[in-house]
Amino acid sequence: MTTASAGSLAVVRTPPVLMYHSVSPSTAPDPHLLRVHPDRLDQQLRTLRRLGLRGVSLAELVDAVDRGDARGLVGLTFDDGYADFLHHAVPVLARHRMTATVYMVADRLAGTNDWDEAPQLPLMDADELRAVAAAGHEVGSHTMTHAALAGLDPASLEVELRGSREVLEQLLGAPVRGFCYPYGSFDRAAADAARAAGYDHACVTRDYSVSDRFTLPRFYVGQEDSGLRLVAKLVRHHLVQRRTGGSAA
Repeated sequence: MTTASAGSLAVVRTPPVLMYHSVSPSTAPDPHLLRVHPDRLDQQLRTLRRLGLRGVSLAELVDAVDRGDARGLVGLTFDDGYADFLHHAVPVLARHRMTATVYMVADRLAGTNDWDEAPQLPLMDADELRAVAAAGHEVGSHTMTHAALAGLDPASLEVELRGSREVLEQLLGAPVRGFCYPYGSFDRAAADAARAAGYDHACVTRDYSVSDRFTLPRFYVGQEDSGLRLVAKLVRHHLVQRRTGGSAA
């Protein structure tokens, strides 16, 4: 996957990228299907290992694709920056010697997912986010406010994209390379704005229609995804990419 100039980004075929949200043993109502129990996550990662696959952050995956060395890798991503990522996901990932990317809403540190209706879940604070980075996981941006970006005006795109990257870089003292579009909402203007804001790559949700460096596709993984269902989703990813014509990078 090579960097291309504006307006000429190549379509690429990437390894599967899995999309998670909350990881928690809670039995509270979960109307938005955000939650995966830590035991289920453990089972899913064991399935990947049995298939000879290793989960890595999206930055590590993109770098491996650039080198032509991504065989056996899958991307693991966690949206929104829930506090339970540190307390429940990180130990499971460590058990399997895997890494992930967590996408943080920069203006909601220590807040809640107020863009959703109930339930409201706590988001990581600055110290928790630094602990995640220190454990070897990538921190990416998920905008300032979890805004839907498709159709947004240029000034607002600048705030949501560049502003969030700058906040997170100042907090971490390190570059923030990756971006994720809230709700999977993007258009060409938003993807161009992500590139202009200094990101190296960005990912979407389910959409395989573009599949360039700033619209990398992912698929949802939830509590109902047993090992067998996860295998089916991995197979579907490869079949969809083949149909949509992505070329190996």
